[in-house]
Amino acid sequence: MTTAGKTFFDTNILVYQFDHTAPTKQKQAQTLIEQSISKKQAVISSQVVQEFMNVGLGKFSSRLSVDELELVMAQILKPLCQHIPTFDFYERALTLYKSNSLSLYDALIIQAAIDLGCKTLYSEDLQDGQQFGTLTITNPFS
Repeated sequence: MTTAGKTFFDTNILVYQFDHTAPTKQKQAQTLIEQSISKKQAVISSQVVQEFMNVGLGKFSSRLSVDELELVMAQILKPLCQHIPTFDFYERALTLYKSNSLSLYDALIIQAAIDLGCKTLYSEDLQDGQQFGTLTITNPFS
């Protein structure tokens, strides 16, 4: 884990903390999230909130109820969500998309992390070790 600077969590890291089918990744995700929150380093974007809600209500091995999702939103997602998109953000993300051969959704996640001044973006889906300026992609499961 990074010792300085904000850390951004991609949706998959948050999802793993609820994934009982992958106990090793679940424990790693829980520990990483708890450590980052306790150090007040963890942040996410509104896109992560939306993606998590979608997965939680429909794609978890044991779906979350609406009440459970509301609890997760209040206790985890809302306190962490520090990025709300603007049109300037979308323009920067499109530039990142074009110049780095990324998917649009990956470019949006990376740009949000950059906008928030993060040093680390934890993700299982992006290339471990890849850098975007001072932002480093880290796969905590590799």
